[in-house]
Amino acid sequence: MQSTDLGNKESGKIWHRKPSPATRDGIIVNIIHNTSDYHPKVLRFLNVAFDGTGDCLIAGDHQGNIYVFDLYGNRFNLVQRTAQACTALAFNLRRKSEFLVALADYSIKCFDTVTKELVSWMRGHESSVFSISVHASGKYAITTSSDTAQLWDLDTFQRKRKLNIRQSVGIQKVFFLPLSNTILSCFKDNSIFAWECDTLFCKYQLPAPPESSSILYKVFAVTRDGRILAAGGKSNHLHLWCLEARQLFRIIQMPTKVRAIRHLEFLPDSFDAGSNQPPPPLVKVIEDLPKNKLSSSDLKRKVTSGRVQQPAKSRESKIQTRILKQDLTGDFESKKNELPDGLNKKRLQILLKGYGEYPTKYRMFIWRSLLQLPENHTAFSTLIDKGTHVAFLNLQKKYPIKSRKLLRVLQRTLSALAHWSVIFSDTPYLPLLAFPFVKLFQNNQLICFEVIATLIINWCQHWFEYFPNPPINILSMIENVLAFHDTELLQHFIDHDITSQFFFHHRNNLDINVVIRQVYHLMETTPTDIHPDSMLNVFVALTKGQYPVFNQYPKFIVDYQTQERERIRNDELDYLRERQTVEDMQAKVDQQRVEDEAWYQKQELLRKAEETRREMLLQEEEKMIQQRQRLAAVKRELKVKEMHLQDAARRRFLKLQQDQQEMELRRLDDEIGRKVYMRDREIAATARELEMRQLELESQKRLYEKNLTENQEAVAKEMRADADAYRQKVDLEEHMFHKLIEAGETQSQKTQKWKEAEGKEFCLRSAKKASALSDASRKWFLKQEINATVEHAENPCHKEEPRFQNEQEDSSCLPRTSQLNDSSEMDPSTQISLNRRAVEWDTTGQNLIKKVRNLRQRLAAQARHRCQTAHLLAA
Repeated sequence: MQSTDLGNKESGKIWHRKPSPATRDGIIVNIIHNTSDYHPKVLRFLNVAFDGTGDCLIAGDHQGNIYVFDLYGNRFNLVQRTAQACTALAFNLRRKSEFLVALADYSIKCFDTVTKELVSWMRGHESSVFSISVHASGKYAITTSSDTAQLWDLDTFQRKRKLNIRQSVGIQKVFFLPLSNTILSCFKDNSIFAWECDTLFCKYQLPAPPESSSILYKVFAVTRDGRILAAGGKSNHLHLWCLEARQLFRIIQMPTKVRAIRHLEFLPDSFDAGSNQPPPPLVKVIEDLPKNKLSSSDLKRKVTSGRVQQPAKSRESKIQTRILKQDLTGDFESKKNELPDGLNKKRLQILLKGYGEYPTKYRMFIWRSLLQLPENHTAFSTLIDKGTHVAFLNLQKKYPIKSRKLLRVLQRTLSALAHWSVIFSDTPYLPLLAFPFVKLFQNNQLICFEVIATLIINWCQHWFEYFPNPPINILSMIENVLAFHDTELLQHFIDHDITSQFFFHHRNNLDINVVIRQVYHLMETTPTDIHPDSMLNVFVALTKGQYPVFNQYPKFIVDYQTQERERIRNDELDYLRERQTVEDMQAKVDQQRVEDEAWYQKQELLRKAEETRREMLLQEEEKMIQQRQRLAAVKRELKVKEMHLQDAARRRFLKLQQDQQEMELRRLDDEIGRKVYMRDREIAATARELEMRQLELESQKRLYEKNLTENQEAVAKEMRADADAYRQKVDLEEHMFHKLIEAGETQSQKTQKWKEAEGKEFCLRSAKKASALSDASRKWFLKQEINATVEHAENPCHKEEPRFQNEQEDSSCLPRTSQLNDSSEMDPSTQISLNRRAVEWDTTGQNLIKKVRNLRQRLAAQARHRCQTAHLLAA
């Protein structure tokens, strides 16, 4: 497989050595387009379209570059730069050098590949055009977008019709059927309609596919003869529709790995026996140069060699031209000999006489040009749409043909001829006359029909004027020619009663060249008065648009025969219906008799079967009794075995229970030992913890004793300070007293003052005594509290004894200051001072007692907690 990179070249060769297809997939050449810019990239080809011959194709990439690839001449050319992506292409127009391209701006443009000029610009779509379908005649085109389809006249490039749809239903594809004037429209809801091109009249609608194989159609393909439609989509099923019967006749299931179908195409010589490939002939293409005057000096013609329906080319891809001078006298003859597609009748005649035949590859094309076939697709489609003519319904019985395709094409062609003219439905030799042409043009039924029609109009003149009798005039003309050229042969026929109306089907081996030369000799040597040209008209081609009316026959006879044949056919149909009814009744009677006989036989068989089964039942009952007896003995044995087994099982179960109880006892012993071990460990740990707590309590005791000692020292210091202050005060008072004495007061005053001094001294002594008593009581109380705390710490599990019985007992143990003082002996101020100092001492003592009591409560709570923990561990 070769690979060709277009690069920035505008033309060049497709392959540089002899192409050979790959053995695996058949690819001949791989064409890519890489740019050589600063940032190289690959340009993707989006659409490809072939021309009518299949030798040229046109391709467009996503940047709007459009190339023509000439496979026959091994050349490619850049024909247009549209600067925008192309969405669809078509290259099979009537003017072979023109092509249609749909662009991304929703417009359609027509360009010429030779001049590279814009021919026309068509607008009208509001969304992207994704399909272009061209009529077989090349005159019309259909452009399709998702919301509309538009029919264009390619002669004027004007829009003729527009198909609008609802927004809810999109268009999938709209295209022409080959060789017909029918438009097929396929929508996204799987509905398919057929329309008449001229009137857009709906001809039919295909039914919905079965639900078991329902798929959304995406892609379509039609055979060359327009009979079979293939449809596929996002499924591995492929539907084949017969457009003649308008029904789904086949569902093809592809392998399971196939998930969807992207493209469909019928291959030649596979589905439709090559209907997709008519061979392109090589001829001379004649192009007239512009001229202003019809003079011998100015009239010139350019003759170029090339292939028909495409730009001229040669091996070197250069146009070879030569200038021919012509006389004005031969201009009329030259125009008379000119044929369509650049052919010349005179030259073709010279070629035929020289070689005896035309080249095989171009023979059909040359004869199509010589016969000037109009290719009236619409008229032919009208004849085909009428269906099979009743005269040829049973054609296969009279003319059994091995090939079913040939038989079908022959039947369609003969039916079209019968619909064209009624005379051909009663012409018995028409199948024999048409079969060679059907075999030759089996892949193009339109050409086949028009060739046979042209042959009948021109070479079968006056054949039907004496219908249903033989053409006496034509046979007489042949007899006259035979009498002139070979009298002895004519006399031989007369002697043996052989008239011009017998026809021999026996074939003899002859040299066809000798026969053709003899025919040319007869044409040249036959006198004018008996020459066939004197009776036959000149060649007349079929008219374009509609076929001419063929009425060169006695119409009343044909109509009468048609009526009689129709009457006979109706009578025959009635007879056949009656016979069918009788046969149906006889078949029903026979079937009933057979069913009755079968019923009786079945009843007899049932009776015999019943007796046999009754005997079998008796035997089975006897066997059943014996089996029951054996079964009872077996049951007894099984019962004894079951009792033994139950006894053994019971003993085994008791032993198992004993073992389990012993195991449980061992487990309980182990558990008790483990619990004892754990208890001992916990008691040891608790003892160690209690020892630690005892150490902590002794430490706390020493700490409390230290704190009490410090408190006592602080209280002693405070009391000493108070005593010192009091002594200073007394000394001050004594000093003041001495000063008063020294002031020289009266004796009475001195005496009074002395008494007051004595009283104050007594008060001072009383205060000192009260302070000493208070210190003694405070020390005693602190000692009692410390002893109680230590005793409680040493014996925490005993209940706490109340320290004091009551406040009276508490107070009775201590001497009151009021008992020591004689209030009557003190003055009021001294009494107030002493009472205030006693209250202060009482308050300080009570606060200290509260602190010691709170400490005792905390120690008692901790002791109770330890006692509870010890009891729990002991339990």
